[in-house]
Amino acid sequence: MNERKPIALFYGSSTCYTQMSAEKISAVLGDEQVDIFNITDEPLSTAQFYSYLIFGIPTWDYGELQEDWEEVWPELDDLDLSHTTVALYGQGDQEGYPEWFLDAMGFLYHKLKLAGASFVGYWPIDGYCFEGSKALTDDKKHFVGLALDDETQFDQSQARIESWCGTLRKAFIPHE
Repeated sequence: MNERKPIALFYGSSTCYTQMSAEKISAVLGDEQVDIFNITDEPLSTAQFYSYLIFGIPTWDYGELQEDWEEVWPELDDLDLSHTTVALYGQGDQEGYPEWFLDAMGFLYHKLKLAGASFVGYWPIDGYCFEGSKALTDDKKHFVGLALDDETQFDQSQARIESWCGTLRKAFIPHE
């Protein structure tokens, strides 16, 4: 196996939006800093070899997990992330499914919290229009990770990724 990079990014994707976001995040952080894994090709147990993790998850339909994530969901129970810093990003459709915007990211947050993860990369709710989300922080002013909506706000995704990665860089790449 090649030498591991400092950050691992795991994603599941059916429509390629979450995958494209993974590639953009890697490019902004620096491809030399990030190992990207599709969860259909790499066991989630690999995450335990990294100190810095990013997980990308889309929300499907009425607040449901994407099928690849649904398949590996039980594996999350076996992870020990007590010495790991985690950032999340999610894809959702705030217009088509406003009551369930990014719910899957919220489910993943709570699952990884049980595994002992520490989190960075919370994202403000400003600029979004939705009715409900399980991906909100307790104060309801932030999402638990970067909120992307490539269905209705694709034109804002790159700027959001660049801004979010700026905060991750400080937490994930200590020498900068």
